[in-house]
Amino acid sequence: MAAQHPVLIILAGGASSRMWPLREKSLIKFGKVPLLQMQLENYATLGFQEAIIVGNPENVDDMRGIVGQMKSDMTIEVAVQPEPKGMGDALLKAADFFVDRPDTPIYITQVHDVTDKSLHESILAAYQAEPETTFLAGVEMEDYFPGGYLIVDEAGKISGMVEKPGAENRPSNLVNIVAHIHAHVGRLFDAIRAEYASDTPGDDHYERAMDALMKTHMYRVVPYSGHWSALKFPWHTLDIMDYFLSKIEGQTVHESAFVASTASLVGNVFVDEGSKIFPGAAIVGPAYVGKDVIVGNNALIRNSMVLDRCQVGFTTEVARSYVAADCNMHACRVLDSIFAPGVNFSAGCTTANLRIDKGIVKSTVKGQRIASGRDKLGAIIGENAFLGVDVMTMPGIKVGASAEVGPGTHVLEDIRENMRVYVKQELGIIEKKQ
Repeated sequence: MAAQHPVLIILAGGASSRMWPLREKSLIKFGKVPLLQMQLENYATLGFQEAIIVGNPENVDDMRGIVGQMKSDMTIEVAVQPEPKGMGDALLKAADFFVDRPDTPIYITQVHDVTDKSLHESILAAYQAEPETTFLAGVEMEDYFPGGYLIVDEAGKISGMVEKPGAENRPSNLVNIVAHIHAHVGRLFDAIRAEYASDTPGDDHYERAMDALMKTHMYRVVPYSGHWSALKFPWHTLDIMDYFLSKIEGQTVHESAFVASTASLVGNVFVDEGSKIFPGAAIVGPAYVGKDVIVGNNALIRNSMVLDRCQVGFTTEVARSYVAADCNMHACRVLDSIFAPGVNFSAGCTTANLRIDKGIVKSTVKGQRIASGRDKLGAIIGENAFLGVDVMTMPGIKVGASAEVGPGTHVLEDIRENMRVYVKQELGIIEKKQ
C-alpha cells in the first residue's frame, strides 16, 4: 500500500525588505499568474491534496485572494506569521491544522524556490519507498555556494548540516534546499518547541531541531542536479524570468494578435491575445509578450518578458529585462532591468547596465552594498514610478514606488518611494537679441 501523500506547507512569510522596491515576491507574475499560484498549480499536478501557506500580515490578504479564485481540487489553507522570527516559528503557525493528527507527513517548501518538477517527483518517490524516513533535498554544487551543506555518508544518510563552511571545508557537494519531507509532523513540531524553550539565541530553531532528531531518527538526502533559482534579492527576478523563458518552445501567436508583415519574430516567442506588433518591430526569443501589448514601429524586445497592457513605443529597446503590466515606454532603452507594474519610462530614458571597469554590479540593500553577481544590471523600479524625459539611471539603482524623477536627471543613488527628485535648472538671460 502506498504511503499517505504529505500535507504541503509552503513558507511564504518572513520579511520582504530585501526585495525593495518590489512589493511581494510571491505575487510577481512570470506570465499570466503570480508565482504563488504557479507553484500551487504545479503541486496539484503532483498529486498533493492539501496545502497550508504560511504568509505574513502584509501579503496574507493577497494570498487568500489568489487561493479563492483558483480552480483546484486541492484544499488550501492560509496561516499567518505575525513577525519574521525564523522558519521554526513559521512552521509552528501551521500547528493548529495538525492538532488531531500528529502522525501526518508534511512536505516543507518555500514559495520563492523555483526548481524543475523532477525535484519534487524524486523526493516524493523516495518517501513512498521509505515512509518512516525524513528526506531532505540536496542540490549538487561544483562551485562553492554560501549556504548550508549536508553531512552525508556513502549510503546517503544525513548526520548534520554545516552553515557556510567555506570552500575548503565543505563536508559534501550537497547544498540544503528547503524541500523536506518529515514523516511525523508532531515529532518535528515538538523538537522545534524544545529549541524555543531552550532560549538559545538565533533564528535557526528549525535547523537545530532537525539536528537533534538526526541523532535518533533516519534522515536521508535526495540529490538534485537540475535548475534552482531562489528569489531573495530583486535582481533574482531576472534569473527566474530566464528559467520560465527557457520553457517557451517555438512561436505561439494568439489568433487575435496583430503582427505586421514587416515585423520580425525570431526564435522562441509567445505573443498573447490582443497584442499588436507594428511595422519594423522585432521580437527576439526567448521572449514573452502579454495581453494587449503595443510594440511600436522599430521597437525591439529580446530575451525579455513584457506583461499585459504595456506600451513599448517607437524605437524602444527592451533587452534581458522583466517589465510588469501597465508600463509605458517610448523611444528609450530598458537594459537588464526590472519594472514593477505601472512604471512610466519617458522618451530618451536609459538604464545604464555596465560599470566602467566591467566589474560585478553592486546594489544597496538595507544600507549595505551587496554584489549582485551580475556584470550587467540596470535599474529596479517600483510600482507606478514616473521617470521624465531623458532620465538616466546608473547600474544597480533602485527607484521606489510612486517616485517621480524630473527630466534630464542622472540618478546616482537609490530613490525612496513617493519622493520627487529633479535637477534644478537656471535660465540666464544676458540681453535682448538684436
